[in-house]
Amino acid sequence: MDKILVITGPTAVGKTKLSISLAKFYNGEIINADAIQVYKGLNIASAKVTEEEKEGVPHHLFDIKNVDEDYTIYHYQKDCRQKIEEIKKRGNTPILVGGSGLYIKSALYDYNLSSQSNNKTYDDLSNEEIYSLLLKTHKDINIDKNNRRRLVRALNYYEENNLIITENKTDKLLYDTIFIGLTTDRETLYNRINKRVDTMLEGGLLDEVKSFYDKNIRTKPLLGGIGYREIYSYLDGKISYEEAISKIKMNSRHYAKRQYTFFKHQIPITWFNVDFENFDNTIKEVSNYIDNN
Repeated sequence: MDKILVITGPTAVGKTKLSISLAKFYNGEIINADAIQVYKGLNIASAKVTEEEKEGVPHHLFDIKNVDEDYTIYHYQKDCRQKIEEIKKRGNTPILVGGSGLYIKSALYDYNLSSQSNNKTYDDLSNEEIYSLLLKTHKDINIDKNNRRRLVRALNYYEENNLIITENKTDKLLYDTIFIGLTTDRETLYNRINKRVDTMLEGGLLDEVKSFYDKNIRTKPLLGGIGYREIYSYLDGKISYEEAISKIKMNSRHYAKRQYTFFKHQIPITWFNVDFENFDNTIKEVSNYIDNN
């Protein structure tokens, strides 16, 4: 198939499971489109695909950076496009999978990105202070005040390019692409998100975070990623363990809402309601749509 597939949607909706099935149908190779999953060791809170879940399907751009290495949209755009060409040369289908909408759009659309040599951390500024500075440059900026990683990246980008990162828009698609979105009703999604957080904790999330905290590693993916920043606040003694868990669930739900907003306005996605009782029905519905397009 001479197309690129994109499988996206909010967290906990079944993207990984669908991607493996489609990769088998269409000789696919999966490219990560999640901003946190590029980092080694950030596995549990990011819901990174396991070796068992891969079922032998090639996966790319996972675990390519240490948490203390810088990785921006510019780097992802370059790496993803390179992987797309490599996969196509092998006669296989590139399948981008993940919920980081800006990563997906930067790779597939004609974005002109700077290398962002300006990598200040702004440790002397709070999230609110950074957000206030960004508001002065663009009164309608749409960035989560609690997402320090994105706030810092946006301020660096502005200082280097005199342009807000979300203003670098284009509708020119560089590849023949089919955009697939998985969705479900809000109550079901929020219940799945809450249960996923509980499963992460049972699977060792606290130990995963402590392995970095105990080494005094405080880099952008750890202080900005949902599931990591809340546990850091708990370990710093700023909030209780129960508050940390509650915040992870709340922030995950809020993130899902922002994902929907971005996808609705930025990418021409065809949405499919997931049949969680019989996921094969969803796989069949999506594959039929792909075959007809």
